[in-house]
Amino acid sequence: MFTLIAVYFLWNKTCSNFACLINLLQQSSLLKLDKTYKLKIDNVNLEVDEWENSNIQVFWGEIAPCDHLIQIYENDKIFLDTLEGFAGAGFLAGDSVVIIATATHLKSLNDRLRKQGFNLESLSREHQYIPLEANETLSKFMVNDWPDEKLFKNLVTGIINDATKNNRKVRAFGEMVAVLWEKGLNGATVQLEHLWCDLHKGDFTLYCAYPKNGFTQSAIDSIHTICKTHTKIIDGFPRPTTEIYYRAVV
Repeated sequence: MFTLIAVYFLWNKTCSNFACLINLLQQSSLLKLDKTYKLKIDNVNLEVDEWENSNIQVFWGEIAPCDHLIQIYENDKIFLDTLEGFAGAGFLAGDSVVIIATATHLKSLNDRLRKQGFNLESLSREHQYIPLEANETLSKFMVNDWPDEKLFKNLVTGIINDATKNNRKVRAFGEMVAVLWEKGLNGATVQLEHLWCDLHKGDFTLYCAYPKNGFTQSAIDSIHTICKTHTKIIDGFPRPTTEIYYRAVV
């Protein structure tokens, strides 16, 4: 599974054709060819139909507090479609929704949610919608370009406790990892993912996303590590907006 993600980036970043991809994978020991010459990568078939698909409302309606989801997306529209479904379905289910995103993405999301008819001001007053700017939130626990564990846990625990008022379930989205990754702070990104996992403990649904263009061949090991901390991978390719394609991390 994790190698599949790595191959996706190798193909987009370093290879101009399929023969180039095969050669590069053979050199990196990622490629395995069986006797029938079918392409296998760590026993994962690269067919599109390997992904499971679900109606978007059903998918977001059925996610569990133990779920930790990751999406590596092709463009902002794909990401915002997914984030809109994540937040909107949460409101409809009566959940509290925490969104830690860049200012640009927060504005785009809020515009979309208002068009759906959600009263964000009312939801915010009731602590059912907690929007936070990613860079500002990072500044509260980053020390010398590294996430301070105690500061992070104190901050996020307070946010989640606020969101659980009235015994609501909580779903949270965090873009802070993507912000760190974009700055080239790969080690800090992986550490922050681990801190999220340590805090998660199945108490709330957690979703994070990275833009595909932020990855390079040299980051393959970090990609593997990041994916291993999640329970599901959401496809970041263009898809019908009414459906979600995903895979369980095994």
